Amino acid sequence: MILTILTATPIAGALILALMPRQKSGHLPAKVVALAVALITLALSLVALAKFDTSTGDYQLTRTHEWIAAFGAHYAVGVNGIGITLILLTTILTPIVILASLEDRLPDPKGTNAYFAWMLAVEGLAIGAFAATDAFLFYILFEATLIPLYFLIGTFGGTNRSYAAVKFLIYNLVGGLLMLASIVGLYVVSSRQGDASYLLADLQNLDFSQTTERLLFLGFMAAFAIKAPLWPLHTWLPDAAGQATPGTSVLMVSVVDKIGTFGMIVWCVGLFPEAADWASPVIMTLAVVSIIYGALLAIGQDDIRRLIAFTSVSHFGFIILGIFAFTTTSMAGSTLYMFNHGLSTAALFIVTGIMISRRGSAKISDFGGVQKIAPILSGVLLIAGLSSLSLPGLAPFISEFLVLAGTFTRSIPLAAVATLGIVLAALYILIMYQRTMTGPLKEGNEGVTDLEPREIAALTPALILIVALGFFPQPMLNAINPAIDTVMSHVGKGDPEPKTPTQISDSDTAHTEGEGH
Repeated sequence: MILTILTATPIAGALILALMPRQKSGHLPAKVVALAVALITLALSLVALAKFDTSTGDYQLTRTHEWIAAFGAHYAVGVNGIGITLILLTTILTPIVILASLEDRLPDPKGTNAYFAWMLAVEGLAIGAFAATDAFLFYILFEATLIPLYFLIGTFGGTNRSYAAVKFLIYNLVGGLLMLASIVGLYVVSSRQGDASYLLADLQNLDFSQTTERLLFLGFMAAFAIKAPLWPLHTWLPDAAGQATPGTSVLMVSVVDKIGTFGMIVWCVGLFPEAADWASPVIMTLAVVSIIYGALLAIGQDDIRRLIAFTSVSHFGFIILGIFAFTTTSMAGSTLYMFNHGLSTAALFIVTGIMISRRGSAKISDFGGVQKIAPILSGVLLIAGLSSLSLPGLAPFISEFLVLAGTFTRSIPLAAVATLGIVLAALYILIMYQRTMTGPLKEGNEGVTDLEPREIAALTPALILIVALGFFPQPMLNAINPAIDTVMSHVGKGDPEPKTPTQISDSDTAHTEGEGH
């Protein structure tokens, strides 16, 4: 029952907040309830982790009940190492977000209850999506995450919040409709080969024709590529992140968008291995374009929030590249990258959100010399930024290294181009830091005070994990690796032998001689 309780607890908390009397933003009860529910959910996730056996890649903590017998839908939940990792990320970040958001200035002073209720709803629905092992249940939860995010952006965001919320919703609904077509297709195929079922284990045993498998794969992949987001389907993200509150941006980018990359592994690769292999050259190419394109646009941004959004487009490119390189190293790196990116991006959004709130501007050009009056804030921004650029010794470095190491064995040209993203990351982070924190104190920044104890308390867990996992990622990999081995075994692709410089030279020589003949 632990996964069901994990999903239900934050949703129940959201309902409690919705039923509480509307109070002004300074009223504490709603905030206390939200934070308490998030902490209880975190404790429950640690109980689930304690029950989880890291020595196997099979689904654990499973529970299955018939739901809609007419077309084979079940309430079915369970997690492997990938799912438990992302559930843990969700339950860690939610109390951090709520604590950091306690003093957010909302357009509606009496909207506090709804603000935190929607946050808890996002948490519960995301946990359910990571735990679902029935395709129909997964689709419902996948689409349901759009509702609280739409209201968080459209009700509590910036001046252009309505436009950003509608654009976010339209993009993701289009993706959802394409996935729905594939969901219907799965029903048709499964009903023709026996009793209709949406259970993941049953779907993996279906016999698809080549054309059918590829069409069904494209429906799922389109939805996940929009959610992730993958170039050129990414354009909703900078607008949404540019208008959302920092807490909403964290939940959107660090948690909900991970459902896209999670779905690529579990549903795209897990259900349609041949089609995933067929599409992998194109997807890997688009992933590399995302890496470079996102980094270049981040360098040119003057809005801090849009800069972070474009860095995430680049980081998601690394994650998707590792998934479709189809090596155990790269896929394990991608899963670990999902967790590490969630931490570093959360820290970046929160600390820059504090800066923006105190300065009254999100423009980099309006800042300057802030480290002179806010040294702790400056130090936290530096650590979060260095984490985002994958500095060795911080958590994202390990995952990025694994992605690139695995990809090099599959495609040297794509891995080489992707490596340029590391150089560009150093540019967009260090340029942003230099312009906002160093130099003489620019006029108008006098009100940018240093971090308060509550803000330090919110950011500290993320920073501790960023440093700890940078030096000792093995506990995470112990949970992830068996699940990745199971996925790779199902796909039927082994790891290619790494090429030595001599082998590469011999291959090039043979290719040249072949052209001569």
